[in-house]
Amino acid sequence: MTTAAIRKKLMTYIADADDKKVKGLYLLVEDEITDGDKFKLSADHIKILEQERDKHVKGKSRSYSWNETKDIIRSKKKP
Repeated sequence: MTTAAIRKKLMTYIADADDKKVKGLYLLVEDEITDGDKFKLSADHIKILEQERDKHVKGKSRSYSWNETKDIIRSKKKP
């Protein structure tokens, strides 16, 4: 069965399931759904980000487009 078919079956099941089953399914995947709690920055990291943002806003540091970033990374990779 394809992933798309599985998704469709799950959505149909969840839409028709009673509240107890929906809550049970949610408990099984809750950690995956609540991404906000997975990655927290420390106060030091936040300070560094604020400093880097300040440099960027003042034009003291260079920023890169996504394509430039990928090119830089690719140029550093060993063949």
